[in-house]
Amino acid sequence: MDPALLREREAFRKKALATPSVEFKKKKDESPYKDDTKKKSKSSVSSVSSAPKLDATNYKTMAGSSSYRFGVLARIVRHMKARHQEGDDHPLSLDEILDETNQLDVGSKIKQWLQTEALQNNPKIECSQDGKYIFKPVYKIKDKKSLLRLLKQQDLKGLGGIFLEDVQESLPHCERALKHLAQEILYITRPTDKKKILFYNDKTANFDVDEEFVKLWRATAVDAMDDAKIEEYLEKQGIKSMQDHGPRKPIVPKRKKVTQKRRQFKKPRDNEHLADVLETYDDNTLTQKGVAIK
Repeated sequence: MDPALLREREAFRKKALATPSVEFKKKKDESPYKDDTKKKSKSSVSSVSSAPKLDATNYKTMAGSSSYRFGVLARIVRHMKARHQEGDDHPLSLDEILDETNQLDVGSKIKQWLQTEALQNNPKIECSQDGKYIFKPVYKIKDKKSLLRLLKQQDLKGLGGIFLEDVQESLPHCERALKHLAQEILYITRPTDKKKILFYNDKTANFDVDEEFVKLWRATAVDAMDDAKIEEYLEKQGIKSMQDHGPRKPIVPKRKKVTQKRRQFKKPRDNEHLADVLETYDDNTLTQKGVAIK
């Protein structure tokens, strides 16, 4: 090595050692919040590591999955309804229902909930004595004859019609039966919610009406008149209107006014045996039957 370079190196070292140097030491942060944040971060990391991991095997059985439970139940009810509408009326066990709905991967807790609570209390599912389940329709009708019988009973008893959607839910192959009974059924659309109602077409109540009467009936406009004005008009024409129509208002009996009798103060009954004795205290005399006694 070049001796000139060695001399320069030694000179630089001596100069560096001769110059004073100042070192800055960092103060320790003694604040109590730092330890808390560290503890919290450690606890959060440990909780995340200890939490159960989501995978395809346990995500359905975790707690708090009530929406999944009711989704399973709704799928079962829809499947049982579709079976009934297709004509399958034999009951099924819970395992068979889950197999047909492709839900065999549900947990044991959900199975127990379905078997003990959900299917037992569901208004659309009926439980048989052997522990199997079947769809419960609104009406017990199986074919077009039972539907016609039901409509006749409704008409005879004055119960009115039945909803079309209830018939579609209850009767298997409903469209075919309604097509065969087209002449026996009347369809009325309710204006409030546009639902169709089925009535029995009683042909014995049909009668021919004179065309002149039909023209007069259609020419008479009563849209701007209420029942009171129509009744007044009929009375002026000498026609008595039908009485006692509509719901009667309950007659409230009038309460009788309670007449308060004046109280008669009875005289005291003390000393009745001295009623005819007059006593005077002026001269200490007693008078009885006109005789004065001192």
